Amino acid sequence: MTRRDAARNLLAWMAGAPFLRAQQPLDRLPAIDDLVNVFEFEPVAKARITHAAYEYVASGVDDEWTVRRNRDAFGRITLLPRFLRDVGKLDLSLELFGSRLDMPILVAPTGSQGLSHADGELAMARAAGATKTIMVVSTAATYPIDKIAAAATGPLWFQLYAAADLDATRERVDRAVAAGCKAVCYTVDSQYPPNRERLLRDRSSGPPSASSPRPRQPGGRGTVFQEPAQYGIRPSLAAKLTWSFVEQLKGWANVPVLIKGILTAEDARLCVEHGAAGVIVSNHGGRRLDRVPSSIEVLPEIVDAVGGKVPILIDSGFRRGTDILKALAIGAKAVLVGRPTVWGLGAYGQAGAQRALELLQTELARAMGLAGCASLASIDRTIIRIESR
Repeated sequence: MTRRDAARNLLAWMAGAPFLRAQQPLDRLPAIDDLVNVFEFEPVAKARITHAAYEYVASGVDDEWTVRRNRDAFGRITLLPRFLRDVGKLDLSLELFGSRLDMPILVAPTGSQGLSHADGELAMARAAGATKTIMVVSTAATYPIDKIAAAATGPLWFQLYAAADLDATRERVDRAVAAGCKAVCYTVDSQYPPNRERLLRDRSSGPPSASSPRPRQPGGRGTVFQEPAQYGIRPSLAAKLTWSFVEQLKGWANVPVLIKGILTAEDARLCVEHGAAGVIVSNHGGRRLDRVPSSIEVLPEIVDAVGGKVPILIDSGFRRGTDILKALAIGAKAVLVGRPTVWGLGAYGQAGAQRALELLQTELARAMGLAGCASLASIDRTIIRIESR
């Protein structure tokens, strides 16, 4: 079969994918090598996993306006390639908090990966290690952190949600650090439960049930602070925490603490003032509060506000190597990618997650070379133009 025939078959399959039943056998789906970008993993994953699991991964909140904006915002940034520069050898490597990585693309924390594949986070950790990058493990992981660490072949970070009380929250941190996690990413946008209407329509207020190899960790992500509901919603412990908690968390962790969920220059400056080791610009992939800006459109003001004092990372909506290049040009140190790696996991297991990362790495390398940037250090704002709205 020629490459053109394979592409034609893939397009025909994708056109019919919405009508396929879940859990289609792999021999009836495209071969992994026939997929040419990370978007193409989504319909394969949709056919392989249950409807409830797919909706959990795909869903945003309310009208899902921010989910769409995350993608649309990249269209307002254009690349301005420079020529007659020596780009005969490309270098995507970097050092991040003591870990040497082959690319500035990390695996974002995504919960309940066991819904997409039986090996869940174990397979994802191996995929991240195979591509020599970092996996950020979610508090809501299907497997306990020590088991994920045992399976990992590369560095891990830990994403922290506050538990039901401070003691349980510290226990989460202690377990992650003891397992070897090299940084803690505290997610600040989890004060109240999100309104994911897709799940509510399926009569579910949280992630669908999975046949999990273990019970949830103590004080799981859905745990709420024990106070009366206000206006029909209950706060989590995070609703009670203030900036002083960052300093407390630093004392517990004894590893770098990054703050995840920042969308304003003012909060980015506060991260630095309170001793955070890094800032992760994020709107949670559109899964917390709707009608907030995309991460990429607020990145310039946050980079300017921080002024190089700490590394800035970013997530939400990244699907192309050119997307990643734009963020690096604005001033991000690295990009975290969530849904595409989970699509890969759901479609083909560890091999799919690894392939999704490799495709993004290749796209980034190609975009860098064509833009005239041989290394990450040579990327700056001169290669982009940001259109005013």
